[in-house]
Amino acid sequence: MKQTVATPANSEPVRHLFSYPKYWAECYGTAPYLPMSRAEMDALGWDSCDIIIVTGDAYVDHPSFGMAVIGRMLEAQGFRVGIIAQPAWDSAEPFKVLGEPNLFFGVAAGNMDSLINRYTADLRIRTDDAYTPHGEAGKRPDRSTIVYSQRLREAYYNTPIVIGGIEASLRRIAQYDYWSDKVRKSILIDSNADILLYGNAERAIVELAHQVANGHKIDELTNIRGTTILRDSVPEGWTEIDSTRIDWPSKIDAIPNPYEMKDPETQSCATDDKAPAADEPAPVRIIPMPLHRKNGLDKATTYIRLPSFSKVRNDPALYAHASRVLHQESNPHNARVLVQKHDTKEIWVNLPPIPLETDEMDGVFDLPYQRRPHPSYGDAKIPAYDMIKTSVNIMRGCFGGCTFCSITEHEGRIIQSRSEESILKEVENIRDQVPGFTGTISDLGGPTANMYRLNCKSDAIQKNCRRLSCVFPTICQHLETDHKHTTQLYRKARSIPGIKRVAIASGLRYDLALRDPEYVEELVSHHVGGYLKIAPEHSEENTLSKMMKPSISSYDEFKEMFDKFSKKAGKVQYLIPYFIAAHPGSDDSDMLNLGLWLKKNKFRPDQVQTFYPSPMALATAMYYSGRNPLKKVTYKSEKVSTAKKIEQRRLQKAFLRYHDEKNWPMLRTALKEMGREDMIGDAPHQLVPAEKSNLRAHALKRRVGKPGANKNGPRKPRRR
Repeated sequence: MKQTVATPANSEPVRHLFSYPKYWAECYGTAPYLPMSRAEMDALGWDSCDIIIVTGDAYVDHPSFGMAVIGRMLEAQGFRVGIIAQPAWDSAEPFKVLGEPNLFFGVAAGNMDSLINRYTADLRIRTDDAYTPHGEAGKRPDRSTIVYSQRLREAYYNTPIVIGGIEASLRRIAQYDYWSDKVRKSILIDSNADILLYGNAERAIVELAHQVANGHKIDELTNIRGTTILRDSVPEGWTEIDSTRIDWPSKIDAIPNPYEMKDPETQSCATDDKAPAADEPAPVRIIPMPLHRKNGLDKATTYIRLPSFSKVRNDPALYAHASRVLHQESNPHNARVLVQKHDTKEIWVNLPPIPLETDEMDGVFDLPYQRRPHPSYGDAKIPAYDMIKTSVNIMRGCFGGCTFCSITEHEGRIIQSRSEESILKEVENIRDQVPGFTGTISDLGGPTANMYRLNCKSDAIQKNCRRLSCVFPTICQHLETDHKHTTQLYRKARSIPGIKRVAIASGLRYDLALRDPEYVEELVSHHVGGYLKIAPEHSEENTLSKMMKPSISSYDEFKEMFDKFSKKAGKVQYLIPYFIAAHPGSDDSDMLNLGLWLKKNKFRPDQVQTFYPSPMALATAMYYSGRNPLKKVTYKSEKVSTAKKIEQRRLQKAFLRYHDEKNWPMLRTALKEMGREDMIGDAPHQLVPAEKSNLRAHALKRRVGKPGANKNGPRKPRRR
């Protein structure tokens, strides 16, 4: 087993995920399921757990469930891992069911953010929870990570708490909270946890677990990639890039070193970079953001200071600026540490984790999962499991960078792919292990269906790149766009004995697919069951530019190719496009044009999506601040209008469902207020019909006074 992971030139070596000496408890072997009770621990011969994971999801031992991946990963390192799934949170007692762990508690809200899981975009309470037996709602608290951590502090005050998962990951710095309509502090402070792991955290959790097992305290582990920690102050010897302002003057003189003593008559205005003597303290050197590129800074001892929590809470423009900086510092090969003051504490966001290599990804997915729910659930249906039990995740990450999506913020822009052998082996395991398997693989994909093994052609370019998207505003010339590996994978998967069909249900990046017609033909001919879901999201360039999505012309081009290959395959198939209402930048005129586009193309969407401001997303920064963080943010920069009132959001949603009679009164009123009464009528180019009562009154009015008309007024209609 190799001991390090290959990284671009000048990057530090990274330890291979499976190269650590195993913890002594490996002698207990592999658990059939990670235990959820004392009885299961006794059956395994355990007197205690080394690590206990508390999760807001039901425990499904499957690689699509985060607690199973982290639990099995730690087990493979030799640790004894227990699971507390969906505990009651009205007291600390349910958190004591497995006793106190020897090393630490791990806490995650689950595969979904607990608030998005419970509330719709209109802040209505959902009636179900797909990650709970029988789909029962209400089995996890709002802000689960905070609540679980607080209960664990009550149960075992001195035991370290490690938080992670998507809920914690997207709240690692001060973030706008849609549900309370305010900016909240980093979840690390609100939860009173010891450390936060962000992103897919295999590297961080393995390193942390071994360090703690070797006797280190968590507060000593200050530089693990993919972690966020609390500090009282910045250590000596660091250089600060001051990014707390957006109104720097156009010309900035170099800043003199305030710690240097010189004769005032001979002192120069230039900064003296002379290092202090060995016995002198090394102060923090501060460089204004506009000057930082002119200094040869050591990334290992350089951090960017973001505007403080109090500043971003009170100044939306600074919030947008902080969001822009965070997203620009997301490439693990060139990112810098981020620091944000929260009252008297410093939130310290360490560098992003180095992506997993292919053999490491294989190792994670090849762990001994049972691929089914824990036996304690009996025959209870867990909807999320039923949906993914015959699907295969082939990759991680997304370089699309859509501003409304959290995948990139959580998993990163660099695609991490499994080997073909590992994927095909999992297909065979599904065939052999999943009860009632009918021969259909429900999905062979990931965050995006067609990004498998598509990476930057140059390590050197990737190392220095700070683009927020590899495909917007255009597809980068350095991006590999040949889908041959995916096409070959599809062919091999459907040729496995016992496999009748391989469906592709993950979202398709159709502008990327256009670069490889052979892939589109393969997809359309063999992997579309009559309908293919894709997501243009909007028709208007103004809104699409705020989403970082391609022009609607790309959709038209893809549809032409889709129809051509469907006809060639002798199939009648349809595209099902998805759209978003009330996205930042989309005004009522944009939604009217989108509604007309839908009508022209004979689409009548049944399920439509309203923009949901998830924490840390760039579109959420637009929603809260009214500014566009895709460009440099200033107090005079581009303003972004957003539908925020519930009536506005419902109106924009109504434009997507123009065909629903319930929406016609609202749309007629809006069209009149917009001065677009010309869009009311029965003509093909008009959006909604006029009111029938008005039509009848108009017809009767025309009849009155004409020869043969009833001079005493209109006739009463006959009863039928």
